[in-house]
Amino acid sequence: MAMRLGLHYWNFSTPADPAEIAPTLAETARIAEQAGVSAFSVMDHYFQMEFRTAAEEPMLEAYTTLGYVAAKTERMTLGVLVTGVMYRYPGLLAKIVTTLDVLSGGRARLGIGASWYDREQHGLGVPVVPVGERFERLEEALRICRQMWSEENGRFDGRHYQLAETLNVPASISRPHPPIMIGGGGEKKTLRLVARYANLCNLFGDSPSEVARKLDVLREHCRAEGRDYDSIEKTVLVMRPPLADVDAFVAEVAEYAALGVTEVQTMPDRHPVEFARQLAERQVVARLAGLA
Repeated sequence: MAMRLGLHYWNFSTPADPAEIAPTLAETARIAEQAGVSAFSVMDHYFQMEFRTAAEEPMLEAYTTLGYVAAKTERMTLGVLVTGVMYRYPGLLAKIVTTLDVLSGGRARLGIGASWYDREQHGLGVPVVPVGERFERLEEALRICRQMWSEENGRFDGRHYQLAETLNVPASISRPHPPIMIGGGGEKKTLRLVARYANLCNLFGDSPSEVARKLDVLREHCRAEGRDYDSIEKTVLVMRPPLADVDAFVAEVAEYAALGVTEVQTMPDRHPVEFARQLAERQVVARLAGLA
């Protein structure tokens, strides 16, 4: 399988004028799609992440943003990298992702994780619960989404969520449902949930050796769960900026490809429109596709 490139749009601060955010987003997505970028994602945050920049920097709500991008594109897969489980009731989340899938012509996928950014949760009144409970809620959310994307319209009775009727009409265009991507590399809980529920995993690309170790852990969880390891698509968010040294970026991605990774995501390190143009002009997508 050819290596695919996803664009992870994390920064709404460029340009500085809020009136330019929408046209910049649309143009970036259009150029990226024309360049062969196969997936477009945004973060699920209400405040910007403080370890990257100030919390007060601009941040748009994720699924509203993807609805806009869906109307401006035709082929790219659209998803959140990744949805915080605490930020939406699971039944509503399944409905939101289904809506995105229908309106985009079957291009949505559900990226989801346990959520972690306490400041924005406290700030906007989102419940903050212990880590163990977040993972319990994550597993229940995964079960609810799968039930809502099935023919089963009955009750769901969990420890944290109770749904009287999991009716979801219209159904998604994606079959059997929008792909489920679980983000994170937690070895005891996250990767176990990947083995149990996910179509895709997403790992941080700190280094190929670290990703290899995480995939070994995932393989063991798959064995314990009776899951075919090869049925899970492996994706990696690569930290290395691709345009600083394209050859070095391609070389690192080649190491991920050798591990069975089939999609990497990259983040703009400059004005996003210029970033997308440079991806096209420097043939980054074609060079990655050649790693197959």
